[in-house]
Amino acid sequence: MLGLPDQVRGCLFDLDGVLTKTALVHDAAWKEMFDDFLRGRAKRTGQPFVPFDPVRDYDEYVDGRPRAEGTRVFLASRGIDLPEGELADPPGAETISGLGNRKNVLVLRRMRADGVQVYDGSVRYVRAVRDAGLCPAVVTSSANCAEVLAAAGISDLFDVRIDGIVAEREHLRGKPAPDTFLAGARALGLEPAQAAVFDDALAGVEAGRAGGFGLVVGVDRVGQAAQLAEHGADIVVADLAELADRP
Repeated sequence: MLGLPDQVRGCLFDLDGVLTKTALVHDAAWKEMFDDFLRGRAKRTGQPFVPFDPVRDYDEYVDGRPRAEGTRVFLASRGIDLPEGELADPPGAETISGLGNRKNVLVLRRMRADGVQVYDGSVRYVRAVRDAGLCPAVVTSSANCAEVLAAAGISDLFDVRIDGIVAEREHLRGKPAPDTFLAGARALGLEPAQAAVFDDALAGVEAGRAGGFGLVVGVDRVGQAAQLAEHGADIVVADLAELADRP
């Protein structure tokens, strides 16, 4: 009924874009933050302003990565090298941490104003996972995971949460490294081969493949099925409800 291999005993779900419709909120916040920074930099240097591309740049450099790494990787793609700064840098600071904190202010403002919607098919699938006696966990780079789950009304579905706060505390590398997914499997008392990974980001399916998990499911929300497969997804679906129809 779940479309999973027989050996799978647990499911590791990414949050944004898999369970909740917050990927577009994050995308908009990244664009607002980067465009403000790039526009100001262009004025100071006299170089042309090239805005953040909410499709190509988001998918290639930001989606699925921890906030600081996404900031660092995108800026590197533009040949920009900023100091790391401190975690508590103010949102206006031109450091990796400062820009990341600015993005977080923007995304929280948007979520509090507009709320958090879920993918109904995903919620039904997670409930079916629990009903089947399998263990679900959330594995996300977001430090706002608890707030997002609560706002979406689905906190009760997950006993295990590996998020940005846990990753920082335990010094886990972010996706595409498999560390957070491996931590999720350990928290469920499972070997990687006994767990399935569900992610909509290229970095996320890469992480699933690198960790040797029993199944890596790519969730295609933006028309990148081929890329998800190339980066490590065993199967690609447009919605988790499709898995119920698989043998």
